[in-house]
Amino acid sequence: MAVIMESMEDFVKKLEEFSSNWSLKIGGEFEDHCNQIIASGNSIVRIRENVAEKISGLALLSSRSNRCQLILGLLRMVLLRELRIVLAVMSMRTHLTVELPSWLNKYLLWAMTIWILCPHLCPWYHHFTGSAGGLTPVPMLQKRNFNLGFNFQMGIGSWGRFYQLQGTESVISPPDGKVLKVKTESLVPANPDILDGVDDLMQLSYLNEPSVLYNLQYRYNRDMIYTKAGPVLVAINPFKEVPLYGNNYIEAYKNKSMESPHVYAITDTAIREMIRDEVNQSIIISGESGAGKTETAKIAMQYLATLGGGSGIEYEILKTNPILEAFGNAKTLRNDNSSRFGKLIEIHFSETGKISGAKIQTFLLEKSRVVQCMEGERSYHIFYQLCAGASPKLREKISLKIASEYKYLRQSNCYTITGVDDAERFRVVTEALDIVHVSKEDQESVFAMLAAVLWLGNVSFSIVDNENHVEPLADEGLITVAKLIGCNVGELKLALSTRKMRVGNDTIVQKLSLSQAIDTRDALAKSIYSCLFDWLVEQVNKSLAVGKRITGRSISILDIYGFESFERNSFEQFCINYANERLQQHFNRHLFKLEQEEYIQDGIDWTKVDFEDNQDCLNLFEKKPLGLLSLLDEESTFPNGTDLTFANKLKQHLNSNSCFRGERDKAFSVSHYAGEVTYDTTGFLEKNRDLLHLDSIQLLSSCSCHLPQIFASNMLTQSEKPAVGPLYKAGGADSQKLSVATKFKGQLFQLMQRLENTTPHFIRCIKPNNSQSPGSYEQGLVLQQLRCCGVLEVVRISRSGFPTRMSHHKFARRYGFLLLESVSSSQDPLSVSVAILHQFDISPEMYQVGYTKLFFRTGQIGVLEDTRNHTLHGILRVQSCFRGHRARAYLRELKRGICAFTLFVERKSERSMQSYNKDIERPLLYKDISKAQSVGKNTKTCIKHQSYYNQGNVETEPVLLSLLQIIRFSVNYSCLRYAAVIRGWLVRRFSGDVGLLKSGATKRRVLKAEAALREKEEENDVLHQRLQQYENRWSEYELKMKSMEEVWQKQMRSLQSSLSIAKKSLAIDDSERNSDASVNAK
Repeated sequence: MAVIMESMEDFVKKLEEFSSNWSLKIGGEFEDHCNQIIASGNSIVRIRENVAEKISGLALLSSRSNRCQLILGLLRMVLLRELRIVLAVMSMRTHLTVELPSWLNKYLLWAMTIWILCPHLCPWYHHFTGSAGGLTPVPMLQKRNFNLGFNFQMGIGSWGRFYQLQGTESVISPPDGKVLKVKTESLVPANPDILDGVDDLMQLSYLNEPSVLYNLQYRYNRDMIYTKAGPVLVAINPFKEVPLYGNNYIEAYKNKSMESPHVYAITDTAIREMIRDEVNQSIIISGESGAGKTETAKIAMQYLATLGGGSGIEYEILKTNPILEAFGNAKTLRNDNSSRFGKLIEIHFSETGKISGAKIQTFLLEKSRVVQCMEGERSYHIFYQLCAGASPKLREKISLKIASEYKYLRQSNCYTITGVDDAERFRVVTEALDIVHVSKEDQESVFAMLAAVLWLGNVSFSIVDNENHVEPLADEGLITVAKLIGCNVGELKLALSTRKMRVGNDTIVQKLSLSQAIDTRDALAKSIYSCLFDWLVEQVNKSLAVGKRITGRSISILDIYGFESFERNSFEQFCINYANERLQQHFNRHLFKLEQEEYIQDGIDWTKVDFEDNQDCLNLFEKKPLGLLSLLDEESTFPNGTDLTFANKLKQHLNSNSCFRGERDKAFSVSHYAGEVTYDTTGFLEKNRDLLHLDSIQLLSSCSCHLPQIFASNMLTQSEKPAVGPLYKAGGADSQKLSVATKFKGQLFQLMQRLENTTPHFIRCIKPNNSQSPGSYEQGLVLQQLRCCGVLEVVRISRSGFPTRMSHHKFARRYGFLLLESVSSSQDPLSVSVAILHQFDISPEMYQVGYTKLFFRTGQIGVLEDTRNHTLHGILRVQSCFRGHRARAYLRELKRGICAFTLFVERKSERSMQSYNKDIERPLLYKDISKAQSVGKNTKTCIKHQSYYNQGNVETEPVLLSLLQIIRFSVNYSCLRYAAVIRGWLVRRFSGDVGLLKSGATKRRVLKAEAALREKEEENDVLHQRLQQYENRWSEYELKMKSMEEVWQKQMRSLQSSLSIAKKSLAIDDSERNSDASVNAK
């Protein structure tokens, strides 16, 4: 074997040298080539059939004897110098005419022998198994990459390699190593290797389901979990921590230095379009339960908080996540952190692009989970976190025990989640409550209500008569509930065991049976928790609204429950899947319907793309009076209505609908866009009515604690809303006039109306496996989700469509200044737009001109935007340079004035010192000199201050002009003061010798000088007043400068505090993400 291997290495070297000199003639038909060989006298037909038959079983042969038979047949062909026939038969469709040297025949014998007997031993194996479309030196069973459209056991398309035999059948080898025989027509072509793992599915040469599956799996195996499908971002849950997040990535996407698909990129696009177009944006995150929607929403919020932060409100927004997750998320069989409610977070921005506030809206909390859980699931996280993390003092105050002591929690026999520390999560929740300004007193009240809900589950009943009437036992559970909510034990017993009914003007007290009492107890527990959840959301909204300024700019993030299909589907899944149908219609409307309708209406050349429309399923839900929701409300109003009568009514009226199918007993099936789901109507009517009797509401209103009073007030307010039909008043239960389905439908329509007024950005989250295992990629599951969200249709429309559009007027206004030739104001926008397109030489295939808009293919508008931004940047640079030049000119003028003034003062002081000796006016002169020097010093300081503040766009010209005026007046005033001082000194010096003057002329001159002196003194007084005014103005400027400096220092301190808070928040989020990732990984 060693000799053979050494010989083969030598063969490979020679073959590599010789292959470059082969004369290959490719083309023609296989039959033509065979005819040439037959004409030479060889009987090829039978030989070809025999060899083809043997080759067809090559991959199926396992025993050594069968392989030896194949070897003998091939060796016979070689020894008979029929090598061309072997090559022709093996290559099948591609035939080669090759002049082979004698040494090649010798080595080929060894090559064929070793390759057939033990291919795994051949390091040169790839020389004989080329890639798709390649010509191999020895094309033995030429192996090509192909995506396969055949069906495996999973019933899905996949990819693999095949050995082409004939025109109708092929032997294929899928990735699992199996060997199958399929029809050639079921195969679809693969993309070239260079396109493996492209980040946008639009780049695939062959767009089909196997190609998309393979591309997503290729990226997923390399931790590239984000892929673009046209305008839609596909995010595959890795179930582990991946290094794709953090400040470095945020900065990279902010500066556009990284362009790979990411949640950051989608969020950055939303921010930029909000600022550019002044239109509200929305980020719609959808997917099945466990696909990673909640984490994706948190990542988007983190990016928004980082880019729009600065006021501190963004830290509070991020801290709402642990609160809402604790009170609204739970462990299910498919997801350890499943959102059991929907939420829309609307983040408002100021005119400068900074976050100014937020508002949270919630939808359909799953209240039944409070009192009932399936095996292996948990109730809401906050119950377990409270039991695990409460301090001893709090435990004693609210009489708290461990989770296994409460019936509501132990019925599912699941208390912990692998890798999750509930005590630490409780600490994070309490810290978040502090940050959103929920007082310690209110927090204790919240925890007391949670403990009351748990203790309600421990309330037991005893039968008191033969009619199965019951009353609560006065045990620990009942007494603790009464203490926690602040009511009388006796009143609580009556509310749980009796019901007041109005008959005319009389009130009758009816005792409850055991089942009725349990339902009343559970209804009270569910209502307390639901009201507590709503109250918390209201408190959070009050905190987030602080400092909010309505600017009309907002980005909404929708994180709503995904499509659900379990073994047993109840009312909750019915509502959840209806919501997903409505969201899918919104998705279809924006990416399919409106897109294509706009093309047609604007008159551009367009071929319509078909897509799966779920309007029929929506009609099944919403049609009146024979829709699912209408029939459910109708049956809920009947006193004698039951789940069975409701199911029978559905089968009676809806069996003709293509999306509906009646099942046995109480079940029915609905064909949703994501697949068929079978619903069990057990409990439908009760959950839809969601009744809480007036006795229970009155009990809450009489409690001494403030939270139960608030809950009762809110429920009474809801009961005053108008009803939609006859009221179900059995037992006086009229607190809930609107059914749950009706309220939920109204909320959905409001949500859709709000989303319609925004520019949507879609993120489709994909769950790669049901076991929450990192690295596992189940093709069937992924394909089903891709089909549901219409990824292929989106890519097809995006390929042939025009995702960017702009009206003629807006386009001309935005880019008109870029034209090299001036445009008259009377020229119409369409002409201007066309001129812009021609100037930038945009290919006609890249755009179309509609009646009212211009339509561009992907990436075309970016060229114009880059040019516009560069031009505007250049204009701003020119303006800033000119302003700087003007400011420097003023500065030079001031410096020259200060130097001249200082030189004048110095020279004047020197002359004064020489002219008169120590005089009484000398201190005054020094005082003036020091004042002038102070003016010059203060002027220099002012100039420095103003040059510093000029960097912050503070207008400096008025200040500089005023300073220049002050200097000029100071110079004039000082000159006048010096002249007055000199005159006064001369008068006083000669005033003692007046008697010696013998001439009258001299006396007149003295009197005249005195009069002139008085005039000068008056002038000096006026100048002194003016100087005082300028000194006051100077002091005002100094005060302004000081105040500006103080404001700047405060802003710096605020920025530093916000930065520290943000760092702390990021550290906490990183720790939470690490813990979440570790949970998913496990």
